[in-house]
Amino acid sequence: MSDATFTSSRGAELFSYLPAYYEFSRVIRADVDAKGAEMDALYAALSETLEQFFVKTATWGLERWEAELGIPTDKNKPIDQRRSYVESKLRGSGKVAGSMIKNVAQAYDGGEVSVLISPGEYRITVTFIGTLGIPSNIEDLKRVLDDIKPAHMAIVYEFRFLLIKDINNMMTFNQLKQTPFSKFAFRSGGA
Repeated sequence: MSDATFTSSRGAELFSYLPAYYEFSRVIRADVDAKGAEMDALYAALSETLEQFFVKTATWGLERWEAELGIPTDKNKPIDQRRSYVESKLRGSGKVAGSMIKNVAQAYDGGEVSVLISPGEYRITVTFIGTLGIPSNIEDLKRVLDDIKPAHMAIVYEFRFLLIKDINNMMTFNQLKQTPFSKFAFRSGGA
């Protein structure tokens, strides 16, 4: 008989440890297969629980992360945005420095970010270099950075958009058609 009669991978493994004279016993096979199915379920539950201990893999445990950090849970938001909010809150504790603000902003955006601190002007400039357009979860980022920045400093956000010079002789018509309008810079009014 082959291992094909087992519905459980761990059942087949358990059966391989038994003496050869059980090879044709349907009772022992059924017993070991049932125990193996329970072990499969146990290992799956352990693995899923372990994932909740890490922000990047948390799903149902994300609510606990949010509660611990004082973040209101919004189940209507995509899970990746909720994760990035939690991650940025975790990165944003301690003494405020340009590198901390950069780490927090990059956790949200996932792209390259530049941070310029101008103490004389009481301003922090966050420039999104690696992303075109305005990131979808910019409001969450603004809230987190507002929580961690010094109260006397203002934050200015700069975004990168596609300009005519960026697409002229650089993009094919099909590439241009597939690029969303939110990635382009448009001027309103007269110029």
